[in-house]
Amino acid sequence: MKAVTYDPKADRFNLSELAIPTIGDNDVLIAVKACGLNPVDAKIHLWHTMAPQMNEQWVVGLDVSGEVVDIGAKVDTWRVGDKVLCHGDMMRPHGGFAEFTVQNADTLIAYPKVDEATAAATPCAGWTAWRALYDKLNITAHDTILITGGSGGVGGFAVQLARHVGLKQIIATCSSKNADYVKGLGATHVLDYHQQDIVQCTLDITNGLGVDIGLDTVGPNNDEFVANALRFEGQMVALVDTVTPANYQDAFMRGLSFHQLSLGAGHRNGVLGRQTLVQAGQAFSSLIAHGDVTVDKLQTIPLDDVPSALVEMRNQRTVGKIVFKA
Repeated sequence: MKAVTYDPKADRFNLSELAIPTIGDNDVLIAVKACGLNPVDAKIHLWHTMAPQMNEQWVVGLDVSGEVVDIGAKVDTWRVGDKVLCHGDMMRPHGGFAEFTVQNADTLIAYPKVDEATAAATPCAGWTAWRALYDKLNITAHDTILITGGSGGVGGFAVQLARHVGLKQIIATCSSKNADYVKGLGATHVLDYHQQDIVQCTLDITNGLGVDIGLDTVGPNNDEFVANALRFEGQMVALVDTVTPANYQDAFMRGLSFHQLSLGAGHRNGVLGRQTLVQAGQAFSSLIAHGDVTVDKLQTIPLDDVPSALVEMRNQRTVGKIVFKA
């Protein structure tokens, strides 16, 4: 089969010819119809040492929509011909930028009622946004939010989810060139992180109180902006780095609360972990199917273009979603 592989020694993505992978007792073999590109795929050079077994035949690609073509001996929840969607395990070698992929049967969900490319654009970014806002921050109990990286994959979906819930003030950061796009997603206020003081502007918008909840999708130092813009006993989710409360302004005296979230960690934390993937996937896919959340600026590319697209994604922030379509 044709696949995109990653060579950790050369730090290079390659088009390769590989054998169709074999499956374990709890796995399914999926014929890939589409697979989304995500920063975690592009930035594999930053985490590949977490998978010491990685070699030059390692296939990347987490977000897969496709059709089951074979099932493991212990799988009784899926049948050949079922259309499925998943957020794959980055620690397994047979990812979605290929003609076939192997996935754990307990992490799949039924195909949502959208086209295959739209479906593949949602797991990593959409399910993460859903888990952050619903599971961690209980978004329906609040009125105001600050989201860093509003034009990115997770940030864009988070803005839409906040709009869907009906938050009164949805403050998002992005560059000025993407401001109209983020406003179109539902942000009530857009702040240019290049030009504006994010904390002071957020306080001005909220009459000096700060936001109820915050989501940092960007990483280095942006968690400080979000934490310092929270109201008394506000809450924040950090997606990229471990939170550092000692660096936040009066974090203890303001009674702030902090959450960590790694969507893919569900693969390595038993039944409960896998259930978080399935539950988030089902909930978010329902919103997509009903048009409550949409995939904007969707670009599809052939498999041959995936290596160069991943390099480009590594070097600059991507607006919208790019999906490999078979």
